[in-house]
Amino acid sequence: MLESYIPIAMLFILATVLAVFIIVLGTIFGPRRKSFRKASPYESGMQPIGPGTRRMNVRYYLVAVLFILFDVEIIFFYPWAVNFRALGLFGFIEMLVFVGILLVGYIYVWKKGAFEWD
Repeated sequence: MLESYIPIAMLFILATVLAVFIIVLGTIFGPRRKSFRKASPYESGMQPIGPGTRRMNVRYYLVAVLFILFDVEIIFFYPWAVNFRALGLFGFIEMLVFVGILLVGYIYVWKKGAFEWD
């Protein structure tokens, strides 16, 4: 039974080794000299206003991660919709539980103020 998982384990190991190898190559052969010109942003040949690297509000990243999370969760609706008649009442109740969990998470994030922009 476990023999069927050997190709998946080999693929996982190969992907990990390749990722580490690429990172090590970039660290060894990559440029290391920092200069003012490299740190300044390119704005169509115009003189930049402000620093080249600006701090972003963490809410931007939070909203982006939440969008991806809820977007991926919505993907689970498609197989359910295709097999809706075959699943019957049990499938319907399971999807209501799933939507309820999503709704609780959405309300929690909303109450925490993740969607408010200052």
